[in-house]
Parts: sequence; structure tokens; C-alpha cells
Amino acid sequence: MERVLGIGGYFLRAADPAALSAWYRDCLGLDADGNGLWSQEAGPTVFATFEAESDYFGSRAQRTMLNFRVRDLDAMLAQLRAKGADVVEETQDMAGVGRFGWVTDPAGNRVELWQPA
Repeated sequence: MERVLGIGGYFLRAADPAALSAWYRDCLGLDADGNGLWSQEAGPTVFATFEAESDYFGSRAQRTMLNFRVRDLDAMLAQLRAKGADVVEETQDMAGVGRFGWVTDPAGNRVELWQPA
């Protein structure tokens, strides 16, 4: 059986794609090239499904949620707040999994930040 090798891309609709790309670059340090190519660090990727009625993604209108691994969740959240980003105040700890925080990008997409255990 053939299997996928990894995530090849994640695509977002935006009224102003250039501005949204700049937000991801300036606020999260996502250094994608002009074609959107970004070489991420090696590490685990979680693929999980949620109940249709889950509020975990924020708005139920949001069907998927992007999750980024970070080295220091507190530092990343402080950086985002300093840039005026819409950051959720509380964080969540999951024993053996790590810590989680959330930010909403300028297009209204809730993004999860994960500091692995």
C-alpha cells in the first residue's frame, strides 16, 4: 500500500494573501519563499480528527486548524502579544504531550502553538 510521506502544504484563503503571508512571516517567523516553500525542522506531526460539534478550533465555521511546533511557548506568545496579535490568554498543559496556546491570524483563523513535552 502506498502511504503519504508528510504534509506537503497547508493553504489558506485570504482577502489579502500578501498581507496574511507577511503576518505569518513577521509574527511567527515562518520564512517561506516567494512560492510559499518553507523548510521546517524535523519533528513530530499530529494528525487527529475531532467531533463536528467541538469548540476546540474556536469558531465552528473553521473546519481545520493549523498547529505549529515551537521551542518556547511563553516567548512565542509574548512576541505575538507585543506585535498586537489576538492571543488567547490561557494555555493548556497535557501531561506527556506538552503545552498549547492559541492565536487568531488577521483572516480569523485560529492557530495552535505547541511546545512538545
